[in-house]
Amino acid sequence: MTEATATTAISADPTRRARLAEFWYYFSENRGAVFGLFFFLFLVLLAIFAPLVAPHNPTIQFGDARLVPPVWQEGGRATFLLGTDAVGRDMLSRLIYGTRFSLFIGVIVTVLSLTGGILVGVIAGYFRGWIDTVIMRLMDIILAFPSLLLALVLVAVLGPGLTNAMIAIALVFQPHFVRLTRAAVMTEKTRDYVVAAKVAGAGHARLMFKTILPNCMAPLIVQATLSFSNAILDAAALGFLGMGAQPPTPEWGTMLAEAREFILRAWWVVTLPGLAILVTVLAINLMGDGLRDALDPKLKRS
Repeated sequence: MTEATATTAISADPTRRARLAEFWYYFSENRGAVFGLFFFLFLVLLAIFAPLVAPHNPTIQFGDARLVPPVWQEGGRATFLLGTDAVGRDMLSRLIYGTRFSLFIGVIVTVLSLTGGILVGVIAGYFRGWIDTVIMRLMDIILAFPSLLLALVLVAVLGPGLTNAMIAIALVFQPHFVRLTRAAVMTEKTRDYVVAAKVAGAGHARLMFKTILPNCMAPLIVQATLSFSNAILDAAALGFLGMGAQPPTPEWGTMLAEAREFILRAWWVVTLPGLAILVTVLAINLMGDGLRDALDPKLKRS
């Protein structure tokens, strides 16, 4: 390594650290966002180590322990801390394994919709003209339908199942990323640094994805975080309607669907999966608010 290169690397490192410190400063000012971040990290660890943490296999049925209440309620057993469902499966184990499915759904849906939305949005915002018109009219048509209803129709066409549900939700979320990317690209396209790169001979692909796109990522990251929580909600809704994950998969929406007829007899089989969805989505939304505060310079407080 030459002396000049070493000097450049050393000088760039403090700048990167300063940016990270600034990001964390604005993010940590939002205490709800910090709580959401740590709770989300807890869920990630719980999903990774589910086989070690869960006391039972989530699909094993204990015939002598059907609708056993939680341990603190009369009739509860220490073996089943949060009780069992109608066929004798441990609720705690199913909730823990359900974390895996919910986070997996959120990641896959967000990656698919973000990747497709960025690609289409950059093309629309950069080239404009009839390409932009065709793309945006198509996105407007998709947005004209209620998101859950459109996802339900797509799953009905593709067939029930977790994979098809994720594909359908990703297609429904894509217009949001397309519109956001297009608007950001149109704003950045006229900046001096883009004009300079164009004068220097940069091609269209380099201008779109190397010069412009990196400066459009902040709002896309925030939107991706919010879409992550919406994906979990929509997947749970499809599972509740019988069009998402199929039994005996321990997915929270499917667990709710299986427990509908026991709402009055066994409150825990409905309440616990619902609380899991509520707390998870709330934590991710709080984290998204913190990311918005930290990444958007207009919202940074002096």
